Amino acid sequence: MSHVLSDEAVANAMEEIKNNLSSRRPDDDNILPHIHKVSTPPKQSLFQDIKHNFNETFFSDDPFGKFKNQTGSRRFVLGLQTVFPIFEWGRYYNLKSFKGDLIAGLTIASLCIPQDIAYANLANLEPHYGLYTSFVAPLVYAFMGSSRDIAIGPVAVVSLLLGTLLTDEIPNFKSHEYLRLVFTATFFAGITQMALGLLRLGFLIDFLSHAAIVGFMGGAAITIALQQLKGLLGIKQFTKKTDIISVMRSVFSAAHHSWNWETIVIGVAFLAFLLATKYIAKKKKNLFWVAAISPMICVIVSTFCVYITRADKKGVAIVKHIRNGVNPSSVNEIYFSGKYLSAGIRIGVISGMVALTEAVAIGRTFAAMKDYSIDGNREMVALGTMNVIGSMTSCYVATGSFSRSAVNYMAGCKTAVSNIVMSIVLLLTLLVITPLFKYTPNAVLASIIITAVMSLIDIKAAILLWKVDKFDFLACMGAFFGVIFQSVEIGLLIAVAISFAKILLQVTRPRTAVLGKLPGTTVYRNILQYPKASQIPGMLIIRVDSAIYFSNSNYIKDRILKWLVDEEIQRTSSEFPSIQFLVVEMSPVTDIDTSGIHAFEDLLKSLEKRDIQLLLANPGPIVIEKLHASMLSGLIGEDKIFLTVGDAVATFGPKGADL
Repeated sequence: MSHVLSDEAVANAMEEIKNNLSSRRPDDDNILPHIHKVSTPPKQSLFQDIKHNFNETFFSDDPFGKFKNQTGSRRFVLGLQTVFPIFEWGRYYNLKSFKGDLIAGLTIASLCIPQDIAYANLANLEPHYGLYTSFVAPLVYAFMGSSRDIAIGPVAVVSLLLGTLLTDEIPNFKSHEYLRLVFTATFFAGITQMALGLLRLGFLIDFLSHAAIVGFMGGAAITIALQQLKGLLGIKQFTKKTDIISVMRSVFSAAHHSWNWETIVIGVAFLAFLLATKYIAKKKKNLFWVAAISPMICVIVSTFCVYITRADKKGVAIVKHIRNGVNPSSVNEIYFSGKYLSAGIRIGVISGMVALTEAVAIGRTFAAMKDYSIDGNREMVALGTMNVIGSMTSCYVATGSFSRSAVNYMAGCKTAVSNIVMSIVLLLTLLVITPLFKYTPNAVLASIIITAVMSLIDIKAAILLWKVDKFDFLACMGAFFGVIFQSVEIGLLIAVAISFAKILLQVTRPRTAVLGKLPGTTVYRNILQYPKASQIPGMLIIRVDSAIYFSNSNYIKDRILKWLVDEEIQRTSSEFPSIQFLVVEMSPVTDIDTSGIHAFEDLLKSLEKRDIQLLLANPGPIVIEKLHASMLSGLIGEDKIFLTVGDAVATFGPKGADL
């Protein structure tokens, strides 16, 4: 036992306990002039209780509050602004804002065109599908989204995830069935996102912890980069597996006969250029545009070089034909029945959740930087609608891109109009420019992807996880190694499993602490955190740092009894007064269920056998209401439930212990 009073105080305390136990009473007003009873909250009906809990869970932001006491026409306008926020902020839009959005939109368009062509390849699609996605999706989001800074389009992680999951179902990715399954998965990804938003279930995405996301994104970035070795080295026969062992075996087995030196020169040269521009932009923030336009410069220069040298005749793989024209309808291509429907739903739900997690995280990040708020459920509806419409217009799953959003922010965007500008540029590209990309080498696209995904590897975040929380670091590494040594879906499964395991561990094994009194105060704190805190003779004070449910009630009871046994042994060996009272500090206990009530009944019986009295300090409104309803408060004794630990010590502790 760590910190106790002096020997003289101990002797006096023992005598005081013997003399005062029979004579001191909680209702003696002369001795206890400032003891306050724990109040019971006003009784609520079952309907009121259910209504309150329902509103707190699903409508804590009171989305319908602004409609109260409004006329019918005003409610219609407010409803329209809720669904389409552009009608709300558009009233205050001006030329100054448009200037910032125009520059930002043109900047991110120059970045997204080469990225879209490259990311479509990750999903095993023709290049024009990436361009289609960046034309329709940002346009829909601009009208329905609440983030001012997020830039919408295909992203590397979701593209790889789709490509991996879809080829598991249909290995021949050049078949028409594969394309139909892409649109089906995109449709159900949108339905999933819309459902989460409309049903106010956005909190579900928070179950994927930050640590798991860091590990998953880092592993996915390395997996994506390794996949690009095929294009960077000019390898024609490459493994379809994504784990690092299979990829490296495929790379080195092709070293003697499949590597193309012209392709390697092109790829390495432009990769070095992209990394250099990225370094310059990182060191000098005002030169962010250098990194933003460098992918387009690489595409233009490399395409021109390949065209004039006819390097494609020497084995340099090129994009070849990119279909021009606007998006054709794909409504009839979606599977609403048949053997691929279940696969489309499953892949759509997985990719939709990953896309949603990334978009909401990006939106919240930039909203915090500019000090405005975004409505998470509204974002989900906007992203879902965007992908549902996209699935009907030959697009695949789109979400917020961190690299493009960062460029959008740095370029001075003011509103979502920057997405509209980008969409218009993509439309012009589809109508006019796409034939010019025919001779773009695949090695340059591989270099663009490698450069883009490097920002997903957050080493500083991993180091911080190690310093702050070892379990979080374990979750991060589990997701990371799951992705690079198995597959993206296994890594995602590990990330979710570890996130849930942490929640279960914290719920089923909550912390408990022995409290002592800080010298010169009436404050009681953890004796491990505050070594000078002294325990009270004849009393053991324990704080439970969690709600008490069926999942942890027996553990809490057993842990309290173990504290009691350990303390009794130490106090006997130190000749400190034996424990007469056990005080349970319940400030952190926000709720208790019937299992928790039964656990306290069992605890009370165990204490009675030891001739120890149970005291409770500061139970919350829900807890005290349930204690009364279960009659447990009567078993414990109304005079043994206190507002503070100090009151319990003043009532039953040795004289002067509360001073």
